[in-house]
Amino acid sequence: MTQSPSGRAFDEAGLPIADDEWTQRALANGMPVPVAQKLPHLPESPGVYLWKDVEGQVLYVGKAKRLRSRVRSYWAQEHESSPKTRAMVRKVRDLETIVVPSEAHALILEATLIKEYHPRFNIALRDDKSYPYIRVTVNEPFPRVMVTRRLLDDGARYFGPYTDVGAMRRALNVVKRIFTVRSCHYALPGEAPERPCLDYSIKRCKAPCVGYQSREDYRAMIDEVVWFLDGRTSDVMHHVRERMLDASERLDFERAAELRDALAHLEKMESPSVVLEVEGGDRDVVGYARDGEDACVAVMRIRGGKLLARDHRLLEHAEDEEDGAVLGACLAQWYRTAEARAGELLVPFDFEDRESLEASLDGTHIRVPQRGPRRALVDLADQNARHLLEEFKLAALEADERAVDPVYELQRELGLPRLPRSLVCFDISHAQGTDVVASAVFFENGRPKRSEYRKFKIKVFEGNDDFRSMHEVVTRYFRRRLDEEKPLPDLAVIDGGKGQLGAARAALDELGAPQIGLISLAKREEEIFQYGRPDPVRLPRRSPALRMLQQARDEAHRFAITFQRQKRAARTITSELLKIPGVGPTKRRALLHTFGSVQGVREASVEQIAAIPGFGAASARRLLEALGVAVPDVSAPTIDSPSDPPLS
Repeated sequence: MTQSPSGRAFDEAGLPIADDEWTQRALANGMPVPVAQKLPHLPESPGVYLWKDVEGQVLYVGKAKRLRSRVRSYWAQEHESSPKTRAMVRKVRDLETIVVPSEAHALILEATLIKEYHPRFNIALRDDKSYPYIRVTVNEPFPRVMVTRRLLDDGARYFGPYTDVGAMRRALNVVKRIFTVRSCHYALPGEAPERPCLDYSIKRCKAPCVGYQSREDYRAMIDEVVWFLDGRTSDVMHHVRERMLDASERLDFERAAELRDALAHLEKMESPSVVLEVEGGDRDVVGYARDGEDACVAVMRIRGGKLLARDHRLLEHAEDEEDGAVLGACLAQWYRTAEARAGELLVPFDFEDRESLEASLDGTHIRVPQRGPRRALVDLADQNARHLLEEFKLAALEADERAVDPVYELQRELGLPRLPRSLVCFDISHAQGTDVVASAVFFENGRPKRSEYRKFKIKVFEGNDDFRSMHEVVTRYFRRRLDEEKPLPDLAVIDGGKGQLGAARAALDELGAPQIGLISLAKREEEIFQYGRPDPVRLPRRSPALRMLQQARDEAHRFAITFQRQKRAARTITSELLKIPGVGPTKRRALLHTFGSVQGVREASVEQIAAIPGFGAASARRLLEALGVAVPDVSAPTIDSPSDPPLS
């Protein structure tokens, strides 16, 4: 890394790393180049970050509510007083991040990764302040249900961990209401009391300690407890409902009311083993992102409802393949040979070889969820895949800024061959067939780039013809970019319907630029038309991709109508000034630039007009008189008030 005299940082290839002053100072203070390249493009969303040393070993695993802000804070002033942080930062050479749906999931993933990597700078987390579990001692003759913060390999069943202790307590209360699990600590049957405790009297326990309940009956009840804690609440609810009806038939209305309240709790509360989804369980979730010839496939490994790890593969040179073929080939070559596969594999979309791949996976079933919690998991995996692909593109210096999610959604919904990182939107504006103008606004990664806005006067013909106007504007815009060797946008958006779309397509074909994506957006129904596709595409009204297109369309309309009004105002003042002798084109432009309108000229004084180059006091007076303004005659005599006599 080098720095210019102005302080701007450059990498080994001589390319700029950061433009903002804060990052420049951080680089000067020792921030590694890979971290500086990734920092501006990290998402402001929950996740986990891993600091790595020069050998790729994990130094520290941390959680963050906002990844970018948290990573940035390591080069803030407050860390200068922390010896541990200073020592760690000196060893940091790279950064890895994992996006998760919420801060609670970041906590769980952080704990999991710490146990996996044992990073040396996570000493503060290596204590007994871990997340609680529910422990069922199924290895005992008469199992107990208890809370623990230590996860041991002792043959017991553990459920959790729980980030919400209140939810865990509610789960235990439901267990106590429904099941008569003993709360004593006797090592039954070898150690037992002489008589039952109070729980037996209030019907919270059937006293297996003194032989009032058999071991077989007690174990059957514990099996139901495990079902409940394992997320099989529907089975438990069915059993509770049967017991409630049985109690009411026996006229035991007090017990029936207790079971009714317990059933209401079951219906309201989430599964107690929830960490990442409402169903828990083991599954692998695949995310997919595509940008032209590059693609990324990410796999999130979920075990027992917990996100344990994320792996990915980057694929290049896939420009001639469909998304289904790319995903199928990656899973066949990589996932099929992976160890410890889950029984369920969730993928974002169907592909041609799905059935044959499923047959070769030895018990792993492939699912394509469309809605619900499984679809939410796939969306999260897609977000991770997009995040990883953006890092790859940024490392390859092919993008200056991270593309936002609506850009990916637009590519997916419209089936575009390239990710529309850049788009241009065209609009035609006129005033009752006169003063026809056009605008072209430029968006990059979903955000306006005003330095690339362009406005046009229609020159080839006179009159109002939107189709010919669109053909002319598209031709002039792209011909100039080709002549100046500027990069072409990935997508062109036309404000209008099929007619305007056809005119723009003809212009691109004549220029030899058919590879540019082209769509039109109709205002009335917000329908999206694509050339060669007979039916329009209708995105949901709340779709971020549709909102991005609407923003581009509205911005193009605003820019065009502003230019059209300026042109009409200039034509109005010019037409009136043309009637005045001695005022040529140069003077008309000067008057319009200074006063803005004919009314502004009328309201100006002789001195103000005379100050404009080319005008004098006499010509200013003639101009105002020609516009019907009464100008006082400065040559007429005036009556002065008597002055005071001079002092003697």
